[in-house]
Amino acid sequence: MNEAESRNTHKVYEKDRIGEVQIADEVVAIIAGLAATEVEGVDSMAGNITNEWVSKLGMKNLSKGVKVDVTEEHVSVDLSLIMKYGYSIPAVSEKVQDKVKTAIENMTGLSVLDVNIRIAGVNMEDEH
Repeated sequence: MNEAESRNTHKVYEKDRIGEVQIADEVVAIIAGLAATEVEGVDSMAGNITNEWVSKLGMKNLSKGVKVDVTEEHVSVDLSLIMKYGYSIPAVSEKVQDKVKTAIENMTGLSVLDVNIRIAGVNMEDEH
């Protein structure tokens, strides 16, 4: 494995396993982005990527607006979100933090240290 690959992946394994499992940082970012956009009140990730666009644009685009820092056993996540108008920013942010933390921990086995949220904008358009 070259140096670039080792920086962008995290090994998750135990002694008793047959082999090792490596998780790319971008996979962790995609999990975070998908979990965040599933919370009611979140319009999209900064960069205007929404769940409906995933099938058209591909999963990689869900990592837009997400920065992850993966160390040996911990993950730190920074999210930039566009909120829907009329929702409580503190309440929605707390739900996003919980959902992102749970999704990453359940899917990767890594421990999430923090989920930091930056509200990049508010969508004022009615959804009719």
